[in-house]
Amino acid sequence: MVPNTVITVEKPYIMTKKHLIVIVGPTAIGKTALSIALAKAFNCEIVSADSRQFFAEMNIGTAVPTEEELAEAKHHFIQHLSITDTYSVGDFERDGVALIESLFTTNDYVIIVGGSGLYVDAITKGLDHFPDVDPSIREHLQSLLEQEGISALQSKLKELDPEHYQKVDLNNTHRVIRALEICIGTGKTYTSFLSNPKKKRSFNVTKIGLSADRQLIYDRINKRVDMMMKEGLLEEVKTLEKYRNLNALNTVGYKELFNYLDGAWDLDFAVSEIKKNTRRFAKRQLTWFRKDDSITWFDYKTAPKEIVSYIKKNS
Repeated sequence: MVPNTVITVEKPYIMTKKHLIVIVGPTAIGKTALSIALAKAFNCEIVSADSRQFFAEMNIGTAVPTEEELAEAKHHFIQHLSITDTYSVGDFERDGVALIESLFTTNDYVIIVGGSGLYVDAITKGLDHFPDVDPSIREHLQSLLEQEGISALQSKLKELDPEHYQKVDLNNTHRVIRALEICIGTGKTYTSFLSNPKKKRSFNVTKIGLSADRQLIYDRINKRVDMMMKEGLLEEVKTLEKYRNLNALNTVGYKELFNYLDGAWDLDFAVSEIKKNTRRFAKRQLTWFRKDDSITWFDYKTAPKEIVSYIKKNS
């Protein structure tokens, strides 16, 4: 009697979840070019998580993708707001997740790209929940900023939440004030609210980081700033001078040239400050992203096809 023979057939791989490809890294590293290459490879669309590129009036100084680049792949959250609009990272989490879920109805992949770590985390992990506080606290802190400057707020944050003081961008007035209003309004540290369970997402996430030698990154930044000046950054800043007190314009590339227009600095010094502050910004970006163990890092010169292969193997 011939024993029964059991034949096992290997089942084809079926992706059970949709897949979000995240591209991060410091400014001027080449994220836009890679995102477009991957969008073509996966025939999908791109969501920007660069909060500086949200505003229609800020073009040159935020290095938005060129018209040619925008034509190569469908982009979202690029210059969709005015600098006079109020738009928080919470708004971006709500709108971004809704858009991504919509895009997943017609494609298995979506790409998100940007150097704003908080905005990337808002999509991939969800924001920490903070209680509502009395709006008058923010008004008081804003008055303190206007009367005594950012140093007064920095000192107060160091006193109320020394742990967050060591982590936050102390020159970002919006984030310093946000942390302080939570501290004052709740009587607890801002840090204490950062341990809340993260939100579950319905999609898988693969995070790709682009890296390079630090000096090379700095050289690329310096060249980019020179190119921005040639492309008309100063003229762009002049058209926005009357809006200079808006939070959107409290950013590198704009605030330095406002000082030039005030006569406080000469132009060469203002440009050198843009370069220096952009380099510092890149350093903070790297510090943020290096804490995320889920990011797989590739040299900025890596051929896109190698990264495509990696993503396919891990999706």
